[in-house]
Amino acid sequence: MLLEANNIKITYGDIQAVSGVSFKVEKGELVSIIGANGAGKTSILNSIMGLVPLKRGSILFKGDDITTQPAYKRAGAGIRIVPERARLFSRLTVMENLLVGAYRLRKKIPLKDRIAWLYTFFPILEKRNTQPAATLSGGEQQQLAIARGLISDPELLLVDEVSMGLMPKLVDQVFDQLHHLNQENGLSILLVEQNAIASLEISRRAYVLETGACVYEGEAAEMLTDPKLKQAYLGQ
Repeated sequence: MLLEANNIKITYGDIQAVSGVSFKVEKGELVSIIGANGAGKTSILNSIMGLVPLKRGSILFKGDDITTQPAYKRAGAGIRIVPERARLFSRLTVMENLLVGAYRLRKKIPLKDRIAWLYTFFPILEKRNTQPAATLSGGEQQQLAIARGLISDPELLLVDEVSMGLMPKLVDQVFDQLHHLNQENGLSILLVEQNAIASLEISRRAYVLETGACVYEGEAAEMLTDPKLKQAYLGQ
């Protein structure tokens, strides 16, 4: 098992954000956690990355308990995050943002080769290479955020609300790129999304969150075709 979360609870003062949630990601899987705004999805990703402490429960990565490890050690172990709304360094260029992501490379990867591969996969970024991130379109910024997460060749990529604020055409493009990374490159991805349909279409399995609790889990394809689930959780 690549990632396993067991009965995790997350609180902010007296506010309970996540209560008793368990899930797993096997190597090579693309798994979605879907739910409405405020369901606890981002809190879960931040807890995996070590940015938010657990009140209770445990997180295992490749069999090792990382529950109390700081974020930099988790990054060094092979976990990277694409945060909500990209969170780029707006005054830095595309290349400079990528170099920030390359800090503490896990493997002895020639950096120029890794950047060349990313520019092949995201050709628009090569064209924008010397532009400040603030001058990119929303879709280009999202691609740069993904590329920044990929540059260190992670074993697990956490992706937070990648569709937020994007036009439908750009949402399709970004989801296609994530699907390709998973299917063709074997990258393990944990995706949290409000856009349930789009995320389920590229996922193998999914978990549904409602007010901090997991109310359903199963195969993504089955969720897309189950009339009761579609009506209850997918808005159809």
